[in-house]
Parts: sequence; C-alpha cells; structure tokens
Amino acid sequence: MSDLPPLRDVIARHGLSASKALGQNFLFDAQLLARIARIPGDLDGAEVLEIGPGPGGLTRALLAAGAKVTAIERDRRCIPALAELGEAYPDQLTVIEGDALEIDPRPLFAGKPHIAANLPYNVGTALLVGWLSAEWMPWWQSLTLMFQREVADRIVAAAGSDAYGRLAVLAQWRSTPRIALPVHRSAFTPPPKVMSAVVHIVADEAPAGVQLSKLEALTAAAFGQRRKMLRQSLRSVPGALAALEAEGIDPTRRAETVSVAEFLAIARRLGG
Repeated sequence: MSDLPPLRDVIARHGLSASKALGQNFLFDAQLLARIARIPGDLDGAEVLEIGPGPGGLTRALLAAGAKVTAIERDRRCIPALAELGEAYPDQLTVIEGDALEIDPRPLFAGKPHIAANLPYNVGTALLVGWLSAEWMPWWQSLTLMFQREVADRIVAAAGSDAYGRLAVLAQWRSTPRIALPVHRSAFTPPPKVMSAVVHIVADEAPAGVQLSKLEALTAAAFGQRRKMLRQSLRSVPGALAALEAEGIDPTRRAETVSVAEFLAIARRLGG
C-alpha cells in the first residue's frame, strides 16, 4: 500500500465526492482500514467479497493482506479508481459494476468467501438479512461489516436490553456476532451524524428441528407488538400459545424478555 498514491489524491484526481443518495462515507485512515482487514483473520490467498468499495479504501487494505477481492460497486464514478488499484495488484481484484441487492455473488467464487464491507447505510441491513436468511451452512465464511452503531447494537443485543429485537434473534440463532471495532464519526469523510461499528459474524450450525419460517413468524408477531404480553402478541401464530405452555414460558412476559434459546424452543414446538 505504501507504493500507492494517497487515497485523498486519487479521489481528487478523479473528481469524486461521497454521494448522499448512495449512502457513501469515505474512510481515509490507512491504519484503521488495515485493522478492519485483519478482523476476519489471515486473508493471504483467501477469497473476499466487498460490497460498495467506493474509491477503494478498504479494498487497498484487503489486497495488501493478500486477499483475492471481488468488489461490487454501483457508483460508476468509482470504477476508474478501482481499475487503477487492480493494475497495482495484478490478478487480485475483480470489479463488477452493479447493485449488490440485485446480484447473486455465489457463482463468482470457487469456495466460501469472507464478506467485508463498509456498507452503505441505506442498504446495509437489507444485505445482512439476506445473508443471514440464506441456506445453512451459508455460502460465506464470515461477515465483517460496518454499520451505524445503533444497528450494530441491535445485531449483538441480549434479551432484556432496549436494542433486543428481531434482528438480534436472526443474527444469533445460528451465528455468533460481536462488535469488533467501534469507529468514531470523525473517521469518515464527510462525517456522518452517528457513530459506527464494525460487526464480525461467524456462522454456527443451525439448531436441529427449527425452521426459519417458524422463527420469523414468531419474532414478527412478538416484536411487532412488543409492548403486549406474549399471550396477546402470539395469538395470531397457530400453535404458539400451546408451545409456550409446553415450554413452561410465562405467557404474561413480553418479547424483549424472551431469549434466543427460548424463541428456538417455541419454534421447534411448532414443527413443520
């Protein structure tokens, strides 16, 4: 990376600026980017999918770590800058112009890639839900993703906390998420109005006997009316009240007090 021109110079030369419409905020701190690239572990020779690389800040760090990066970028203004980066790292970078929400990246990889991204805030949660809702074991090895701190807290939240909800259950029922690195708003250009954090997620085996569709129905009903007792909020889910009784779960409790393990037990009772 030391032989490359500073990222600020690349951006200035190509006349780039962060697009508010695309949810862009650029990171220039090379040391911070290198720390993010190290979160998944040893990337030497590993396949990595990067979403929304922009002018290539994190891409530089991933390539310097030895990764073979496939980057999906919607903003065509950034393609020339990424092409220059590809020339500096021959055979390590493939850039695909397009919308990550519309592209199936699975055929692009020979094995299971790591996913690493400073996600645009306006699509980050939608992409995460898609990756977590796919078949299991998943097609990716790990997720290393930048989110608004509020969203990061919701992903790792424990039962009983204000941030605990559907996203926490989806992220934790068959994977292990953690906040790997808090990132101050001042690290970005332009600075967003909120703090950020990098979340690292590693897949686990899916619990036996639990169907995602049942779990989604339970959490949608429970957290859709989170101020109500379970005996009211789960009334619309066939078999849920009987499952509560069978598991010995007090129906006067509210959704935010129900642990991931308890939601799994209820979903398992619902069967096929």
